Amino acid sequence: MRLIPAVVPRLDVLNVPREAERQLGLATDPRQRAILTNFRRHAMLEVSGRWPEILDPDLTVPHPVYRIVEGDNTALFDGHDAVAGFYRTMTDAGLNVLVPLTERIAVADWGLAIESLLGQIVPGALMKPAMGEDVDDIDAHYLVTHKVANVWPYDEAVKLLGEHVYIDRASREVHRMDPADVVTPQQAADLLAPLLDPPIDVGVTPA
Repeated sequence: MRLIPAVVPRLDVLNVPREAERQLGLATDPRQRAILTNFRRHAMLEVSGRWPEILDPDLTVPHPVYRIVEGDNTALFDGHDAVAGFYRTMTDAGLNVLVPLTERIAVADWGLAIESLLGQIVPGALMKPAMGEDVDDIDAHYLVTHKVANVWPYDEAVKLLGEHVYIDRASREVHRMDPADVVTPQQAADLLAPLLDPPIDVGVTPA
């Protein structure tokens, strides 16, 4: 673990949809716009703790497959129930405040490639069980950052087929947070709610 005592990066929850929105401002292909719109909503639902809506058939295929790779370890979530369990566990633990500090997205007809520097807020009591990291103060909150690459394929109806997530373990940094800078899951949900309800209309009808 690299515990960094310097200035802690500030998370802006409203950064969650920004790169997708920037790409929507550039993309003209209807299928690619539909993919970006799907991703935008998915990302905000995840951070908002509204994971059951991610698995709605309007967004995701009935049998999604997630592969999350970190070092030599690969976690496989194969099917609706397994993916639901993944989201439920993360959200119930209050670990769903995952916000890109920087992000780049490339969209194509097959789906998305995403590279991010992600920040995740983790309660001190969960640093060891969830992150494998020992910390001095379990009552504090920590910002864990790492570089992550994602590949998200979509089917012919612009439904998410799954996620292939590659976490650069060597890039991890851990910052102890000032209590004033901690964003709770409920605060994140409240900030994103106006962008989710109702969803944006980009005038796309998937093929």
